[in-house]
Amino acid sequence: MSTILITGGTGMVGRRLTQLLTDKGYDVIILSRGATPLTKVSSTISYAKWDIAQQTIDKSAIAKADHIIHLAGAGVADKRWSKERKQEIVDSRVKSSALLVKELAANTNHVKSVISSSAIGWYGADTEKSKQQGFTEEAPADSEYLGETCRLWEESIEPVRKQGIRLVKLRTGMVLSKEGGAFVEFKKPLKAGIASILGPGRQVISWIQVDDLCRMFIYALEKEELYGAYNAVAPHPVSNQYLIIALAKQLRGKFYIPVYVPSFVLKILLGEMSIEVLKSATVSCRKIQLAGFDFSFPNVEQAISELLKD
Repeated sequence: MSTILITGGTGMVGRRLTQLLTDKGYDVIILSRGATPLTKVSSTISYAKWDIAQQTIDKSAIAKADHIIHLAGAGVADKRWSKERKQEIVDSRVKSSALLVKELAANTNHVKSVISSSAIGWYGADTEKSKQQGFTEEAPADSEYLGETCRLWEESIEPVRKQGIRLVKLRTGMVLSKEGGAFVEFKKPLKAGIASILGPGRQVISWIQVDDLCRMFIYALEKEELYGAYNAVAPHPVSNQYLIIALAKQLRGKFYIPVYVPSFVLKILLGEMSIEVLKSATVSCRKIQLAGFDFSFPNVEQAISELLKD
């Protein structure tokens, strides 16, 4: 089987993706700053060293790779957005891509494809058209911070195409996973029976269950006819209120109290990041569906049910 080199392989998505890849028989090399040169930890998983700040990478990892899945990037919602944090978010994406581009150009390799993560922050807030049809991949990048971040992110990996490498970019929505992220945060108040609805609750969330996202990365890797940008979101976006109440019903039955967290409170707690929490973004997955991808969890109730299993 092929060898897959993964950046960001120790993150929430990367860990699950590694598991699914090895289950299918792939060998996986995970790039990590803390790794020693190409260390095998199992029959199918190895770690290799890279350092984005120093722009260095274990060349043997590049030499062994048949495909690259590029997930690296500082978590957008992990910390409050200071000026320094916002720059860190951009740099972690752009500089990691630049390192891959540089090393692929400088070293003999047989990499056939790069499947790169991006985000639906590319699109900005809903328009009247997107409310009806959903944002499609042809829409230009939004001019606000996340739109500009995604534009720089995608442009930074684009040069691999000039090297004859197929490039697919998956613009990911809110990832629902029991291992971290928004889903875990949404569950916390429900331990006390509180269904915390953010702001008015009407803002649309374009989401995807983590297994569907990982399967989409593998699908993009295996389907040689795929190239360019695809939206990695489920077919049925929902409002924040709908998602929270759906989760509350499965966790608590009838024993929960809906509580609306006012927008001004979110602005105090989250600062500039509150704009994204309160933003509505309806994103279409029609392109990836037309390319033949089938979702295992098209509805949020199905996704929640799977994630609540022990």
